[in-house]
Amino acid sequence: MSSGAAVPTPSPASSTPAGTVVLTDADISRALTRIAHEIVERNKGAHDLVLLGIPTRGVPLAARLAERLAAIEGPPADGAAPLDPHAVVGELDVTMYRDDLHRHPTRTIGATRLPASGIDGKVVVLVDDVLYSGRTIRAALDAISDLGRPRAVQLAALVDRGHRELPIRPDYVGKNLPTSTSERVSVRLVEVDGARPGPDGTPATDSVVIRPAPRAQDATAEGEARA
Repeated sequence: MSSGAAVPTPSPASSTPAGTVVLTDADISRALTRIAHEIVERNKGAHDLVLLGIPTRGVPLAARLAERLAAIEGPPADGAAPLDPHAVVGELDVTMYRDDLHRHPTRTIGATRLPASGIDGKVVVLVDDVLYSGRTIRAALDAISDLGRPRAVQLAALVDRGHRELPIRPDYVGKNLPTSTSERVSVRLVEVDGARPGPDGTPATDSVVIRPAPRAQDATAEGEARA
């Protein structure tokens, strides 16, 4: 007896000298498509949304989500203008709102860019690559409160690795990834990191890799802060 249609599953993890690949470029693409559909379903459409990417890798993820939202919505039945993915995307720098500035006083301050329509009365979807302690998102909420008054704020994360230090939970998740605090999760995106060879030697544009955390003196902000 048939058990029904097969449920798609992520590609099996593969180990490389640089760590274990837990999401390939195809996995990331599928995860973003699923998140986009969930956003549309929850908000009954996408024409009242603003997507704010948190630098660095949250910004291209927000742009990709906006493109998917536009494709899902398609031309409105009433003849109105279709959703312009470029008009609903912005970026939110949270540097000056972080609670660890006293420990890292030399952080580079980035740019905050809002859509022309602003965020007042909108549903703002914060987009980040890795959700960890929740402190970056707390900083983002503080930054938003200085910029306007959205109707609601939602959170989309490509990876949720757990170990929250604040009561923050994402509304949309690409992958829940159990980790230990001694591990590091690195997200590579072609817009930021360029194309890199995949685990089988073929070109791969995007990936999520888990590996042992580097020594403190070697640590870099490659794919994740304590976010």
